[in-house]
Amino acid sequence: MTTAPGRRSSTFTRLLRHGFTDPSAAEQLLDLDALASVRSDPVLLEALGATADPDLALRGLVRIVEAGEEGERQVLLDTLVSAKPLRDRLLGVLGASEALGDHLARHPRDWQALVTYESVDLHPGVAEFEQGLADAVDPDSLRVAYRRCLLTLAARDVCGTTDLAQTAAELADLATATLRAALAIARTSAPEDAAHCRLAVVAMGKCGGRELNYISDVDVIFVGEARDGVDETKAMQAATRLAAHMMRICSDTTVEGTIWEVDANLRPEGRNGPLVRTLSSHLAYYQRWAKTWEFQALLKARAVAGDPELGAEYVEAVSPLVWGAADRENFVPDVQKMRRRVVDNIPADRIERELKLGPGGLRDVEFAVQLLQLVHGRSDASLHSGSTLEALRALAEGGYVGRADAAQLDEAYRFLRSMEHRIQLYRLRRTHLVPEDEADLRRLGRSLGMRTDPVAELNKAWKRHASVVRRLHEKIFYRPLLDAVAQLAPGESRLSAKAAAIRLEALGYADPAAALRHLEALSSGVTRKAAIQRTLLPVLLGWFADSADPDAGLLGFRKVSDALGKTPWYLRLLRDEGAAAENLARVLSAGRLAPDLLLRAPEAVAILGDPEGLTPRTREHLEQEVLAAVGRAGDAESAVAVVRGVRRRELFRTTAADLIGSYGTEDSPAEQDHGALVDRVGSAVTDLNAATIAGALRAAVRERWGDTLPTRFAVIGMGRFGGHELSYGSDADVLFVHRPREGVSDEEAGRAANAVVSEMRRLLQLPTADPPLLIDADLRPEGRTGPMVRTLKSYEAYYRRWSLVWESQALLRAEHMAGDEELGRAFVELVDPLRYPMEGLGEDAVREIRRLKARMESERMPRGADPTLHAKLGRGGLSDVEWTVQLLQMQHGWAEPGLRTTRTREALAAACAADLIPAEDAQTLDEAWVLAARVRNAVMLVRGRPGDTFPSDPRELAAVGRYLGYEPGHVGDMLDDYRRTTRRARAVVEERFYGAAG
Repeated sequence: MTTAPGRRSSTFTRLLRHGFTDPSAAEQLLDLDALASVRSDPVLLEALGATADPDLALRGLVRIVEAGEEGERQVLLDTLVSAKPLRDRLLGVLGASEALGDHLARHPRDWQALVTYESVDLHPGVAEFEQGLADAVDPDSLRVAYRRCLLTLAARDVCGTTDLAQTAAELADLATATLRAALAIARTSAPEDAAHCRLAVVAMGKCGGRELNYISDVDVIFVGEARDGVDETKAMQAATRLAAHMMRICSDTTVEGTIWEVDANLRPEGRNGPLVRTLSSHLAYYQRWAKTWEFQALLKARAVAGDPELGAEYVEAVSPLVWGAADRENFVPDVQKMRRRVVDNIPADRIERELKLGPGGLRDVEFAVQLLQLVHGRSDASLHSGSTLEALRALAEGGYVGRADAAQLDEAYRFLRSMEHRIQLYRLRRTHLVPEDEADLRRLGRSLGMRTDPVAELNKAWKRHASVVRRLHEKIFYRPLLDAVAQLAPGESRLSAKAAAIRLEALGYADPAAALRHLEALSSGVTRKAAIQRTLLPVLLGWFADSADPDAGLLGFRKVSDALGKTPWYLRLLRDEGAAAENLARVLSAGRLAPDLLLRAPEAVAILGDPEGLTPRTREHLEQEVLAAVGRAGDAESAVAVVRGVRRRELFRTTAADLIGSYGTEDSPAEQDHGALVDRVGSAVTDLNAATIAGALRAAVRERWGDTLPTRFAVIGMGRFGGHELSYGSDADVLFVHRPREGVSDEEAGRAANAVVSEMRRLLQLPTADPPLLIDADLRPEGRTGPMVRTLKSYEAYYRRWSLVWESQALLRAEHMAGDEELGRAFVELVDPLRYPMEGLGEDAVREIRRLKARMESERMPRGADPTLHAKLGRGGLSDVEWTVQLLQMQHGWAEPGLRTTRTREALAAACAADLIPAEDAQTLDEAWVLAARVRNAVMLVRGRPGDTFPSDPRELAAVGRYLGYEPGHVGDMLDDYRRTTRRARAVVEERFYGAAG
């Protein structure tokens, strides 16, 4: 076939029009002698052009023809152009599967399996597949026969004779026949073993559910029993050998390739457990040790090979356990864990191409359906199906899932599974990744009927269906709950009140009846507000259920909605600002403190929708706002009421940021640097309290003296306040210092200073809806018996003559916080020589500090408290770490400028940098301090009141665990980790604090 140079042949043009991507290569193949009799046949070109990959189909055809015997080649070609069923089937398979093309090239006569077109051939079952495998007597012949059967199955699939569900069921039936054939080969090779035992093979997973992929591990469980008169141990050994041999027959790779892996890891104890167990052994394990996921797996159990009576006994025996799983003690936390998608193990560069495990993937649909089956299947046998699509249909018919949602999920699942089938069929490899290569995507799109622009159409359809799954896989849990309390159109199915309560209980709601009342109150009616709530609630319910206290989350949401329901921006904010609704759900369901703060002024919910809303305000910004508010107020009490309102709003901002950072959201993972979280809270609360005190000071002065107090006045932060390490429930430790203005007597100045202190404390503790700020001045000279406020000279005289070592240690935290800045600096300069003594501490001072610490440990620990779990005074807790760091500061601060800081972690890092403590010890202390600080914050967030120990209430303890990053059901791990971390810190304290004085 020649053409003039520079001109394309008419064949080239025709090939291009029929979808060939390499017409030149195709033209050369058609010119081969092997295809001489059909090269010009328009029917052949038309059929090749109808395949997923015309180039691949033509190459495959040439290989088969060339591999065949001389007389058989023409028979194939004549049949190909004269018999449309064979043409469509053979070329369809060759254009979709390179692997089956390889098989046909090795076994060129197998094309004849595609010629028959009887009705039984269109929809074969296990019996027909068994007949197709009947001649297999060894692993190689079984592989060849399996591929021949797979060839006919794939032909029906690519030609559209069978749909997705039928294809998946046929693949499972072929697997069943193959397992039976493999077991027969194993039994034939070991007749003595076969005589000693009964062995049943139970299919699990997709094979058990009759929804298998082209290439997938075939999950099985083996059940064995001794035959009459045979010792059980001997029988189990025989059964194990048979089972292992059967697995090898299917899994091993020979010259004919492999069939698929047989995976028995779903058995009790997984790969650590015996391969074969008796029925009684299986039941004993499931009744005592099994986890919820194991019952979820058993939902698909189906006896497929071996002793049919034993297999049926097994399925019948485990069925009540499967459908009673929802009554088990740990079902709710297990469901919460399973509902969280596990994508952490998927490499970031692959997650967007994952059909199975990625967002909006197949696993989302399968898990959602299976969990709903477990929840409702205990009272409704119509849900007892191993097939995802059949179960989804039953859930919709029973009103457990909305019909529209079920229809959309059904369509999306079928499309995604069809993609998965075609991807695997190409090379018969186990994969769930969408290819990146343009040619692979083109073949995939064309195989699914997309011909105009296959790649673009495929990507669009894939993203659309994945988006449907992502949107609906959680909502199908919750939408029917709203229908249960709503007015439905005639003929619509709905959850009964009992079924709705069962589902809410399974999702972690302790009071389902109250939850249903809240849902009815929020979503009933025909108003626009109710319509928006019906849109929001399915998603919010999922986020609430993901917390330790879903009931509190839903109740809080109802209260906020009741308070803000008539404001035009509230529901619009939650609907339109992507993060706002999830942030609100996290905040409302994580504990008492944040919701209490929000409900006192619900308009603060706007913070959650502002991209910068969770960023703490600077002290300068806060002081500016507070002082401006004081200036506008009519009197001191109304001024401080505004100031305390600002504090409440900012406390809410801080708690919300802390909770959202600790929990993470769907778009933003949890903060991994826990030290940064603690530092942000400590700095934010410190700045907030400093600004609040500055506002109260200004209000107290203005009320009586106008703009100028007769004496300069400053507030010095001490303790955690001075260290910028306040937790949510901390008092503000302070010292008050003043210096009379020129011309003012000491007596007048003293009276004014004391009056200001009294008024500040009164104003900050007035009973209002806002949390009080308690000011504690007990660290002042002479403690509670000493004067509340002193002049700078008085402090100087006291410290020069009477100061004790513990007072010098307390002054390590001293920092100016409010009032006269110059006076504050003068006080800090006064105490620097005390807290950083030249040449460090003497031995007597070190001994005294150690003595005080030991005495505090023995006397101040609350009676009955567990010293291994007390965050402040316990072993390796805050006090241990802080005293160790403070001792280093007092010994070496005179020589190391980095140690001259009021902040514990900063001083510890400086000590490490100066080689005063090994890096490993510094890290151990830092980890313990951060963990103990987070525990205190968690307790306040969860309980709404301060505490230094883990809560005893199980739900509160679980909430603390969630804040600290532990999954439901792992509070024991949390307590063990805390003890381990603080025990290691205490060992460092013993060496560095109580060791040698150097």
